[in-house]
Amino acid sequence: MAETPSIQRWLTLIGIGEDGPAGLGDEAKRLIASSPVVFGGTRHIELMSSLISGETQAWLSPFEKSVEAVLARRGKPTVVLASGDPFFYGVGATLSRSIPAAEMIVIPAPSSFSLAASRLGWPLQETTVLSLHGRPIELIRPHLHAGRKILVLTSDGKGPTELAALLQSSGFGPSELTVLEALGGPHEKTSRQSAADFSLSGINDLNICGVEVKADAGARILPLSAGLPDELFEHDGQITKREIRAMTLSALAPRRGELLWDIGAGSGSIGIEWMLADPSLRAIAIEASPERTARIRRNAGNFGVPGLTVVEGEAPTALSGLAAPDAIFIGGGGSDAGVLEIAIDQLKSGGRLVANAVTTEMEALLLAEHTRRGGSLIRIDIARAAPVGRMTGWRPAMPVTQWSWTKP
Repeated sequence: MAETPSIQRWLTLIGIGEDGPAGLGDEAKRLIASSPVVFGGTRHIELMSSLISGETQAWLSPFEKSVEAVLARRGKPTVVLASGDPFFYGVGATLSRSIPAAEMIVIPAPSSFSLAASRLGWPLQETTVLSLHGRPIELIRPHLHAGRKILVLTSDGKGPTELAALLQSSGFGPSELTVLEALGGPHEKTSRQSAADFSLSGINDLNICGVEVKADAGARILPLSAGLPDELFEHDGQITKREIRAMTLSALAPRRGELLWDIGAGSGSIGIEWMLADPSLRAIAIEASPERTARIRRNAGNFGVPGLTVVEGEAPTALSGLAAPDAIFIGGGGSDAGVLEIAIDQLKSGGRLVANAVTTEMEALLLAEHTRRGGSLIRIDIARAAPVGRMTGWRPAMPVTQWSWTKP
């Protein structure tokens, strides 16, 4: 039996810290010194300049150009410098999409999260780690629960101030912020203030914040369950109510990495809660009203899912050209000509469709589809206690007919 030829490990990823060459082992130093080409950020290259003897290539913008430049050297010895652990929010994650691990040598250094945890004495397995570097600061919102400890990597020196302002405006002003600057280097510095009293300035662009979350009585805490309170959403009455929403999300059954179409999105509540279920989930909210699409975007930011895609337009026309969905929810406009048929046609095989009806016209359509295609058909009746004179009685909401179906 012929032996499988060994694969050449031509690409070396080396994690470095703010202490420069002093923090590297002998093998990492040797690989840098002997490499004909060294890629990295300008700061990385400057830190390692005393070791580098070959050509240097600073990262280009857009970064894809640099990836192409690295790939062009396939099979030739090449070093890439990275901050800390290249595979923890680092360049390694990007390069590994194009280069197999079998072609790499990786020498990681402690990540900034590890360094911060060691300075604070926080066990990493009990700490939420979040990178907001180049990402919307609103992504922290779902993690804001009293007692939680969060390590936040920011984009620059303004990040801690922006983070403190968000905490204060959301009812988390008592939270303690520890700002750790230039970790591991000669200019390392640690400062601590509450979000409400935050006044630090001149913060190093290389910083990470430790947040000990404390909540005021009226803090905007997003429960971890499906069916969030209606009052947390900005809406004009066009919203899938809390109890119906919880049942709808259960029927949609989100799975990691999936895409949802929310047709007739109203306030965007279904798509928002879909995305809150897991960071890998994506959603497209399709809504005809310009006023409502603006409201959906505001809601998405306020719930910490700014990545929700909002398409302004009337279905089915607005569905053209969208990425094929793994699940579809139709809560409004489903009785319009062609919407349900086109939605079913675009749904991936094995995908789920859930449609809610409150009108007799839409209910008749769902009854017909259930007869034709099968699936599950349920009727949901909700009644809420309300004053009746000086006493209390049950006030029924409009019943909802829900059809759930999985495409063969």
